[in-house]
Order: sequence, then structure tokens, then C-alpha cells
Amino acid sequence: MDISMTMNATDTSRVRSQADAFNRALSGAQGSGQELGRDDFLKILLTQLQNQDPTNPMEDKEFIAQMAQFSALEQMTNVASGFRELNESLVADRAVQVLGRTVEIAQGSQTTRGTVSAVTQGSVPQITVNDRTYDYSEIQRILN
Repeated sequence: MDISMTMNATDTSRVRSQADAFNRALSGAQGSGQELGRDDFLKILLTQLQNQDPTNPMEDKEFIAQMAQFSALEQMTNVASGFRELNESLVADRAVQVLGRTVEIAQGSQTTRGTVSAVTQGSVPQITVNDRTYDYSEIQRILN
């Protein structure tokens, strides 16, 4: 069925634009760094449902396939979130392990050496060396 027969030109253009954006995101070709998330997927699905021909509704198979895609997207989002949390936890644990150890920290061409006297946890752990605070990621070497 031709989509232009059941929707006006504005709606047709909007749905095609959304579908094109969704397809670019799925193929990894979207260059702006933006990603379509579950809310975007639901908006596209709702737009399709609102603008479908009531005398010829969406096929059950199509609807089930789209819901399966949504479910897969939701699961991938949850897995990615879990990996982010796991990574933050691992970095925080590694930061605590340097407490009391001598480290070298590089900032540009200058290198600072000292004993880690404190560690603050969070998404970006920080360490205190020689009464100055540094990001854990700035450690170049751990000595002892």
C-alpha cells in the first residue's frame, strides 16, 4: 500500500523523515553523534498507528516485528547501562587500591611523584597526592 494514499503530505513527509533517521541510526551512518533511543522509536510507532488507514490497519506481523525491535532496543539500552555502571565500579575499585602507594602523575611535560593520601569515589575517582587532587586517570606509574 502506498503511504501517501492514507496520510496528508505533511504527515507523510514527517513519517518518512523519522523512518529515514531511524534507518540511518540502525546502520550506524548517522554522523551527528546523536542516537535514537526508545522514546524516538515509540514516537515513530505511535505516529504510524495514528496515521494508518482504519479500513486497512497495520498487519499483525508488522506490528509484532516492530514490537520485537523495540524490545531488543530496550534490552540493548539496559545492557549498555549495566556496562557503564560496571566500568565505573571497576575504576573506583582500582583507585582505592592505590591508597598509600607511591605514584607518578603526568600533567603535560611535568611529572609529580608522591604517596596517595586520599581517594574520592564516584564516576570520576580522584586521588590526593602531595595535598593536590588529581583524576585517577592521570596516574602514569604506580611504584612500590
